[in-house]
Amino acid sequence: MNFRWKYNPTYLRIKYGFKQVLFPLLVFQFIRTIVFPTSFDVILLGLLAMLYVAISLEWL
Repeated sequence: MNFRWKYNPTYLRIKYGFKQVLFPLLVFQFIRTIVFPTSFDVILLGLLAMLYVAISLEWL
């Protein structure tokens, strides 16, 4: 039986490692946005949240 990976195992390792690092950054950025609400912080929080959701839902 000829089995081929759907994704490269190295890619999956990097993706899941990035997901583990992204969650604490997301929490930190949320707290920072609550304490010091600048437009940059809100945009950065939105981008981090979208990236985390995209990785969680297997869009990337």
